[in-house]
Amino acid sequence: MLLRNVRFNSIFRSIIIYSALVLNVSVVKAQNINELNTGWRCAPVNSVKVSGEQLSSVTYHTDDWLPATVPGTVLTTLLNNKKVPDPFYGMNNERIPDIYKAGRDYYTYWFVKDFQQNKLAGGEQVYLNFRGVNYSFDAYLNGKKINKEHAKGMFMRFSYNITAYLSKTGKNRLAVIVHPPDVVGNPNGGQGGDGTIAKGVGLQYTAGWDWIQPMRDRNTGIWDKVTIERTGAVHITDPHIVTLVPGVRTSEGPQANAIIKTDAQLTNANTLSTSGKLSFTMAGKTVTKLVTIGAGQTISVSLMDIVLQNPKLWWPNGYGKQDMYDASMSFEINGRLSDVQHFKIGVREIQTTWNEHTGSRQIAVNGQKIFIKGGNWVISDAMLRLSDMRYDAEVRFHRDMNLNLIRVWGGAMIERPEFYAACDKYGLLVFQDFWGSGDCNGRWLDPMKADDQWTRRKYPDDHTLYLKSAADQIKMIRNYASLAIWCGGNEITPPEDILTGLRDNLLPKLDNTRWFVDYSNSESMSRNTLGGNGDGPYGIQPLSVFWQHRTFPFNSEVGSVGVGDYESLKRFIPAKNMVPPVYNESTRSNKVDSVWDYHKYIGYDTSINKYGKAKDAQDFARKAQLVNYDQYRGLAEGFSSHMWDWYTGFIIWKTQNPWTAMRGQMYDYYLDPNACLYGLHNGSEPLHVMCNPVTGMVSLVNNTFTARRSIMLVVKATDMGGKDSLITQVFVDIVPSSTKNILSVKEMMDKLAAKEGAFLTLQLFDTDKRILSENIYWLPDSKGEYSGLQHMQKDKLDVAARKLDNDRIEVTLTNKPGSVPSFFNRISLNDKQTGNRVLPTFYSDNYITVMPGQTRKIIVESKSAATKSMAVEIDGWNSADGAKQINILN
Repeated sequence: MLLRNVRFNSIFRSIIIYSALVLNVSVVKAQNINELNTGWRCAPVNSVKVSGEQLSSVTYHTDDWLPATVPGTVLTTLLNNKKVPDPFYGMNNERIPDIYKAGRDYYTYWFVKDFQQNKLAGGEQVYLNFRGVNYSFDAYLNGKKINKEHAKGMFMRFSYNITAYLSKTGKNRLAVIVHPPDVVGNPNGGQGGDGTIAKGVGLQYTAGWDWIQPMRDRNTGIWDKVTIERTGAVHITDPHIVTLVPGVRTSEGPQANAIIKTDAQLTNANTLSTSGKLSFTMAGKTVTKLVTIGAGQTISVSLMDIVLQNPKLWWPNGYGKQDMYDASMSFEINGRLSDVQHFKIGVREIQTTWNEHTGSRQIAVNGQKIFIKGGNWVISDAMLRLSDMRYDAEVRFHRDMNLNLIRVWGGAMIERPEFYAACDKYGLLVFQDFWGSGDCNGRWLDPMKADDQWTRRKYPDDHTLYLKSAADQIKMIRNYASLAIWCGGNEITPPEDILTGLRDNLLPKLDNTRWFVDYSNSESMSRNTLGGNGDGPYGIQPLSVFWQHRTFPFNSEVGSVGVGDYESLKRFIPAKNMVPPVYNESTRSNKVDSVWDYHKYIGYDTSINKYGKAKDAQDFARKAQLVNYDQYRGLAEGFSSHMWDWYTGFIIWKTQNPWTAMRGQMYDYYLDPNACLYGLHNGSEPLHVMCNPVTGMVSLVNNTFTARRSIMLVVKATDMGGKDSLITQVFVDIVPSSTKNILSVKEMMDKLAAKEGAFLTLQLFDTDKRILSENIYWLPDSKGEYSGLQHMQKDKLDVAARKLDNDRIEVTLTNKPGSVPSFFNRISLNDKQTGNRVLPTFYSDNYITVMPGQTRKIIVESKSAATKSMAVEIDGWNSADGAKQINILN
């Protein structure tokens, strides 16, 4: 355990360094907002014998209370104070009392925070803002209760004008009592436990799922930001900015005009009617309006449109740039600034149409249809340890997979604004579910559930709170360019009154520019002619299935496996449990270690054995990466091969884990990528060359708006000894947003691979002989085994690394002529002192095969790259000396 903690701390030390250095991608903060994120203390309710009025007096001593983590959950605070073991490691989660048995009071806590507030000028107002508390609370300031009604709802923002409650001395104390969800659910092993967690308007996964164990406190706490905001008499709230981009646009060249529409709510805290000027500024243009607001009133104000000439447009990843404009909205009273808010605005327009040929919805941005390549997202961290850094890294990984959409799943939440800011930055469209799931909310008969389907169909208990929360969260994120789709829920609609309230009232009123789909596998999204649920499957599939089997035309959930490599497994599996799963072919079942099972391992079945039976856990994890890469490259290629014919898009279930689970992840909880990420990176390239594993047909995919002409296709075969054969070299072309078949190599490759397998290399070059796409397949022998890989000779790979700048390292891999292929090399950036990988680190490519006589250059990017203690590690399938460290030259 001690060694494990050292490793854990080292990992998070590197993450903290990254966090300190990463660019802030959130909405620009006004100078008049301060975040209360340090100096909190807390105590369980049963240990506190005084009232909130007494607690909130600065004279009441709380020095013996626990330091509290805010934003955070009760469990986060207990973990940070070493009162509980890390629930993400081994079986530790079983050692933490569950709220269902311990009772709600066990995780009901008081939180206190002392803060200084300088003397206010005439007419100035101060607001206390809570961006998220789970699940209900009361707040006291300087001996007074500041919320008239008990505040309830995990997905509600609460703002209180505390001007009258502030101390004249400038020293203030805030005391908040936070209560867990009203119904916490029985974590009985079902999806969402017994389902009753869905009786509230909150997170459903916290009672457990097939990819996570229960969060013992159900994420009770002040989980999102608390801020003190200082304004003049008039306060701007919930500004709304809409960008209209009519017509069909291209991603380059001059543009026709775009239109910017704006409105906002203004609140006058003055006891007298107040007049002033509302202004909006963007791209050097300002529109204003003179406004008079009655005493204590809140009004809505619309401004004149701004017409942008030759605008810089925002495009999804792979289709163009993600240009953003700085903008601001302000209110002035007698020439003095009362309030101001700043924004980053992406100018774009979302359109959708029904594709009759595929039988599914088709999405367009700025008039251009976009083939959706997406990933399902649950939540960034299961304990709600959310940060700009983590959002930035995770969304960047999705960009690096060459995906263009993230679906935020309905059993979790509407993410924080910083998430959408990262999606704006990296060009990821967002498909945003509202709250609910078919599992908890009654779609299926389920003996694990406490209530019958008819009862569960009415969840949550408080429909008014649901709609109020939805309205609030819509306002919170509607200005982000990346937000593209609203969805009523995961695999089921919410109850009818909620559905119609969302569809017919809230969204038309608050955000009428995006597509609303009633639920995630709805007929209005994807026509289901196959029967079943309308999504899936979720496990290992023969590569032929991805190419030959026609599934749902816009599949919202389809995926495979995702076990990390051995370094990843060591972070959360004790050494004694490092036992590889064993698949019994006669019973078609896996014998799995208890910790692996607890962390939701799903079978690789016989796929590992094709590379040779795993000797130990390290060998298993190594071979699993080959399966991972092949599965996700095959998935992306198979769907892309039927673009606009069978499909308008696909969304992988799932691409990330907020817990140390062993399934459905392209990178692990610690932000360490595995081969799934790079299989997708390869298979989802905007311009890609690929081969159908069934027919041997070599084809091109062009997922851009630009026709490509005079590109050279080179097709080579290489045997296990390194001898290659040129199959063809031909100039080819392809029109935009299409696929094109070129030729079949099946007969030749079947012969070459029959004995022990072979390599097939596909390359595209431009007229300057620069490589545009390279794809290397390893093919099995005639028995379907990778016998040749099991007996490969050692390679003769030379590796060099040099620093390009403070953040980037160039790694050069050169395989000597006359050698064998240097197969499946994993590059890592390591700390030489600890031997641990530096996380997060981003690689332009990874798990790289270098053919004899070939040189490959890879860019490694990390905020720790400038540190002298760094080294590059190369670990290949047939490395001559095993894993080796390469010093980095300046």
